[in-house]
Amino acid sequence: QVQLVESGGGLVQAGGSLRLSCAASGRTFSTGVMGWFRQAPGKEREFVAAISGTGTYTRYADSAKGRFTISRENAKNSVYLQMHSLKPEDTAVYYCSADPSGWRGSSQTFAYWGQGTQVTVSS
Repeated sequence: QVQLVESGGGLVQAGGSLRLSCAASGRTFSTGVMGWFRQAPGKEREFVAAISGTGTYTRYADSAKGRFTISRENAKNSVYLQMHSLKPEDTAVYYCSADPSGWRGSSQTFAYWGQGTQVTVSS
């Protein structure tokens, strides 16, 4: 039983920054893996970043490495995606997701999803 609500999206210029937030509810949050995905118009949803239950381990898509940082604050039941050096190709709806199980790197099963928040990067 996990509910996720994203916020923080908006319109920014290329090279700018945004911080996305995901507020979670449910007893499994502190032990679960959290992730961010995105979906651009006309494209399939793609993986962006993931973080282990206590924040010890992270994994990023190649497109996000060096520019995006995923973090979490379990006391606030929140996970974040800090995005820098944004590019027009980062434009997409960004989704927060949760896997109640432990860290398995690329083998996570994300079963819970938020409603998404729009990120638009202008050139």
